[in-house]
Amino acid sequence: MYRLVVESIQNLNQRISLNPEQQHYLRRVLRLNDGAHFVAMNGQGQSYLAQLTENSAYILEIFKELTELPIAVTLIIALPKGNGFNEIVRCCTELGVTTLIPTISQRTLLKPSSHKLERWRKIATEAAEQSERQIVPTIIEPIPFEKLLISVDKTAADHYICAPRRKTKHLLTYLPNSSRKSIVIATGCEGGWTQEEVEKAIISGFQPVTLGRRILRAITAPIVALSLVTSVIERELMTIET
Repeated sequence: MYRLVVESIQNLNQRISLNPEQQHYLRRVLRLNDGAHFVAMNGQGQSYLAQLTENSAYILEIFKELTELPIAVTLIIALPKGNGFNEIVRCCTELGVTTLIPTISQRTLLKPSSHKLERWRKIATEAAEQSERQIVPTIIEPIPFEKLLISVDKTAADHYICAPRRKTKHLLTYLPNSSRKSIVIATGCEGGWTQEEVEKAIISGFQPVTLGRRILRAITAPIVALSLVTSVIERELMTIET
């Protein structure tokens, strides 16, 4: 069934007001007619079975789904050059990321504009619709890595920084033993983190980890890291359910 993210304020008395862009998407792109059903998501955990009618839709029932991870996963990603972050946003949204924090490291070359942030959020929305999620990941404005480290709360989550050339243990060594309700993983851009950045991250409460013996691209690393987290968490859930 087709899905569409709508703003919470559009939901008025069991009726969803659709803006022109949403109307175009439903009627011209998906070719739905009056009376057709689709899933309306508010991007914050609630989904509804809705029926299209003229320039709005009526809520028929609450849609109960369980596709979200039971813990929050935040990725801190030093921005890669070009449009690489677009692919990271799309893939990591599909995999279940909760928050994406683009950061400016010492080796970051990209200087993102406000237009980039708007584009990333749109990609996240589209990917959330496609992957049948209940939430749209939060993407904050890019922030310098050193400034970000100042605000780290060591007690709120397990923090990891991927440092492939450092002698350290694999991320999988730590994940099964985690008792936190939130995980934060930081990955570098082309060339990785500097030694200074890794040391400052460790002082701020980050555990250095590796993702394997090979050096991954800046685009590949966050996707691999999140895939490992998702696999461990969902395997544990399947074990409990059976």
